[in-house]
Amino acid sequence: MLSDVIRAVTLAVGAALSVYTLYFGVIALRGLVRRAPAFARSAPQKRIACVVAARNEAAVIGPLVDSLLAQDYPRALFEVIVAPNNCTDDTEAVAAAHGARIFRPTGPIRSKGDVLAQVVDEVVLKENFDAMCVFDADNLAGRQFLARMNDALCAGAQAAQGFRDSKNPEQTAISGCYSICYWMVNRFYNAARASLGLSALVNGSGFAVSTGLLRALGGWRTVTMTEDYEFSAQCALNGHKVHFVPDAVVYDEQPLTFAQSWRQRRRWTTGSLQGLQTYGPALFWHALRRRSAVCFDMFLTFLLPFAQLVGAVLALAGAAPLLLTGGIVLGGIALRGLLAIALLAGASLLACMLGTVLAAALTVALKKGRVDGMWLSVASFWVFALSQTVLTLLSFVSKEKSWKPIAHTSVKRLDDLER
Repeated sequence: MLSDVIRAVTLAVGAALSVYTLYFGVIALRGLVRRAPAFARSAPQKRIACVVAARNEAAVIGPLVDSLLAQDYPRALFEVIVAPNNCTDDTEAVAAAHGARIFRPTGPIRSKGDVLAQVVDEVVLKENFDAMCVFDADNLAGRQFLARMNDALCAGAQAAQGFRDSKNPEQTAISGCYSICYWMVNRFYNAARASLGLSALVNGSGFAVSTGLLRALGGWRTVTMTEDYEFSAQCALNGHKVHFVPDAVVYDEQPLTFAQSWRQRRRWTTGSLQGLQTYGPALFWHALRRRSAVCFDMFLTFLLPFAQLVGAVLALAGAAPLLLTGGIVLGGIALRGLLAIALLAGASLLACMLGTVLAAALTVALKKGRVDGMWLSVASFWVFALSQTVLTLLSFVSKEKSWKPIAHTSVKRLDDLER
């Protein structure tokens, strides 16, 4: 019967999806019990270019430059380079007034990747820096950021991601949800993989890359809408992993509204699909031919959008037999058709809600030692997570075509956060 075929296929695919989910769950547990290994402290050696691509960021660029110039690292060994692009405000003047060197990109600039490509070619490689650290204009860098990245670079790391923290985790429910996401990535993805010898993910800002690796890659060459995700794949394919440096802290401003969040994550989901199409096959074949655990793990990470699509299809396929067979029997009561589907869907949603909220509460408690002040974000985190799945499915149908900036307004300074 047709219903039997649907049920068999659903069970087989569901089993594969369960194994996929279990893989990430087991590694996440590693992050719960093991810290990322620390790099040995090294004397300041590396000459570092701190690069910032800025688009209409006059409100926040000053405090970032100040935080970089206040690093606990010899001033002669680093330079702050701000690259204003597509600006209609006085970002350039503010950055220069705070002591940054200005680099003006030329030609059409469609994304941060376009800016980084020019800065790498014209400054980082030509002027013989040892490494580049990338920041977003709304960031604040912890005072030990460059010193701890120097440790990683001196230990042989070619790429490293710092701890991406938040400037405004308690400002709104949405900014709190973002903060929880980054804290989850820090502990349950990056730190867990660091303890297993796998690769962390570059998170967009607060990362370092050696000029040796940049030369091997032919400069900064990214083509998708998520240059950080793409660069992580390029590292894996070239035999390098992204190291995690939890003591190199960068504070990031999170969006405040759901509309801002939707627009930003729409771009991210488009970029993740572009990454899967561009790098997925190569990561898979490198994992097989080189027996590379790093490439295999990265391949599974890049499969996440496809796994979400499969999960949605399975949910629909699971409902089909209920309609074809007339329903289910629960507690001696026959539940038919749409009623049976509604009951199972409601039970599944409730289980996902509870699991997601508990995971969010655990993440906040591990990071802050308490949950108060973020209860609304914790309670609504399931909505944030569900909307991410919706965005992924939408991107399979209609991809974002242009990069749209998010306004940044938080003018906190590093002293405000450290207090």
